[in-house]
Amino acid sequence: MYIQVRLLKGFPEPLWYEVPPEWQQHVFIGAAVKVPFRTTKLPAMIENIVLQKPEVPFAIKKALELEAFPVDSNYQAFIHKLAGYYCVSPLHFIKRMRQFMVQKELKREQKEKTSNTKKIEKKIILTDEQQQVVDFLIPHIKHPQFVPTVLHGVTGSGKTEIYKACITTAIAEKKAVLLLLPEVSLAVQFTQLLKKQLPSEVPIFSFHSATSIKEKRILWQKLLAQEPMLIIGVHLPILLPIAHLGLILVDEEHETGYQEKKHPKINSKEAALLRAQRYQIPIVLGSATPSVQTLHQVKTKEWHFFQLKKRFAGAFPTIKTVLLNDKKQRRNFWITRDLEQALKDRLAKKEQSIIFLNRRGFSFFVQCKACSFIFNCSSCSVSLTLHQDNILRCHYCDVTIQLPQECITCKASASQFIKKGIGTQQLVSLLQNLLPTARIGRADLDSTINKKNWQKTMDDFSSGNLDILVGTQTITKGYHFPNVTLVGILWADLNLHFPLYNAAETTLQQIIQVAGRAGRERADSLVIVQTMMDHRIFDYIHEVNYLEFYNQELQARQAAQYPPCIRLAELELKFDDENIINNDARSLALLLSIQIKNKKFNITLLGPALPPVYKIKNYFLRKIYLKAENFSQLIDLIRIIDHKKFKSSIFFTPNPL
Repeated sequence: MYIQVRLLKGFPEPLWYEVPPEWQQHVFIGAAVKVPFRTTKLPAMIENIVLQKPEVPFAIKKALELEAFPVDSNYQAFIHKLAGYYCVSPLHFIKRMRQFMVQKELKREQKEKTSNTKKIEKKIILTDEQQQVVDFLIPHIKHPQFVPTVLHGVTGSGKTEIYKACITTAIAEKKAVLLLLPEVSLAVQFTQLLKKQLPSEVPIFSFHSATSIKEKRILWQKLLAQEPMLIIGVHLPILLPIAHLGLILVDEEHETGYQEKKHPKINSKEAALLRAQRYQIPIVLGSATPSVQTLHQVKTKEWHFFQLKKRFAGAFPTIKTVLLNDKKQRRNFWITRDLEQALKDRLAKKEQSIIFLNRRGFSFFVQCKACSFIFNCSSCSVSLTLHQDNILRCHYCDVTIQLPQECITCKASASQFIKKGIGTQQLVSLLQNLLPTARIGRADLDSTINKKNWQKTMDDFSSGNLDILVGTQTITKGYHFPNVTLVGILWADLNLHFPLYNAAETTLQQIIQVAGRAGRERADSLVIVQTMMDHRIFDYIHEVNYLEFYNQELQARQAAQYPPCIRLAELELKFDDENIINNDARSLALLLSIQIKNKKFNITLLGPALPPVYKIKNYFLRKIYLKAENFSQLIDLIRIIDHKKFKSSIFFTPNPL
């Protein structure tokens, strides 16, 4: 027997090796081996197995070691199903999952601190709503069955208590549990929380980009030993081979963060559903704002649906919508009278406020009044965002330049520059001028880069050392701030203008999530929603009305034929020459159109077209969209594409978000 392997690191071409006779019962595609390469031995993945010696112009050496692989009878079938759905090689997933094999531990990782986490011995009595969900799920955990269950719990309703009860039950039954979160910061937060609150006999591991290599290797040994445990992460845990997997929990299931940003854009929630179905185990999808897609599955596929309509503590805030284009005089355009007065009231009462703006930086862009020139990124088709200290930054390629003292085009002085829009940095400065005694912190993507400063900001706000927290979507979910009684949403309709079919859905979800930070333990909280324009979504800001929005949104999707009423797929082309990518895009669209007609597929083709950002890091992008009622027809069509006939890279994404 002979195996063709690909090294995990280094030489890119596949290599052939002979299999020692004693291995033959344990060799499978995707298994890890160590092989001789030049003067060393390196880890590799098996990607092909043959019985006859391949004809190659060199001597074939024997493989040296076969790496132990956790027992998981459903794993290979699941990985192949997932690979078929995304039209990629199964090795893509296995290689990603085992990348830690070739990574070196950092010195800071080797000196891990001994955990001083104190268990919180607090007896939680579940509400009737919570107990009903737990009573339904526990029998399906003990006697496994594929039971997709949607948990629609308003913000602060105690969804985590349900998760804890189910996790404890599964571990007692000697089963493993996966808990998926849409962001690494949330995964870290949940890990710390559950280590405090779950019983000591529940082993908890994380598996994501912030997890040390040492912990990943310890987890792998636990998987080999088939031990029951809780594994927390974002994308990678769903790819792990796990014996006795008994439950999958997907929190904040509506979040687009579950879809990876790099190709292939795997959606961890979709992968979790595929895995739960293959393994015949229950899966729980929890959210205060369930996605339209998920609610549609409840209606059409009879997924189980539970609601938590009451908050565990506190009360729902009062919601007030204020138009920004109101002509009443105020000290600054971006802070209405209502919001300024509410901030002053909270400061006087020593209560806390959150101000939300989904835009970091100082200003959206800088424009010359004299000639209308806008400072754009030379590598990406976007304007540069102005940050503090007059730094212009691209939020796609991260290039930074100092704001010039004169216009590049007409040489007008910097006094002719106007700064359009507002970002979180400018907002902090603005609030400091309006409220000089307020202690103000900022939490956005720029501030999270420095983990130490980010953690200090969140700790200061939690402990009451800050009065106002200005932030972007990084603060919209997962955090519990008991003393927050005011949330101000500065520009609520900003994302409604993006050319996305689900813009209304994602905007409303974001507003409800950030509004949910108010009144977690207080009865007199307020949310002020500032908007440039009135829009139908503002009728549903009070989260108890969220399901009414679903009914309205579904009608709009049906009329326009967008998901969940139809299956949508995306083809993205990428190349560094604009003429070539244009030719490739037209050729690909023509090829697909001919195949659709010849095979009589019921598929609608849209494009090729320029995406809103059509150039990133000097690579041009073009997109083609495909709509169909039958997803298998889409897959059959994609498999017709011969990538070798195109110079451009072509990427396929089913159900793009």
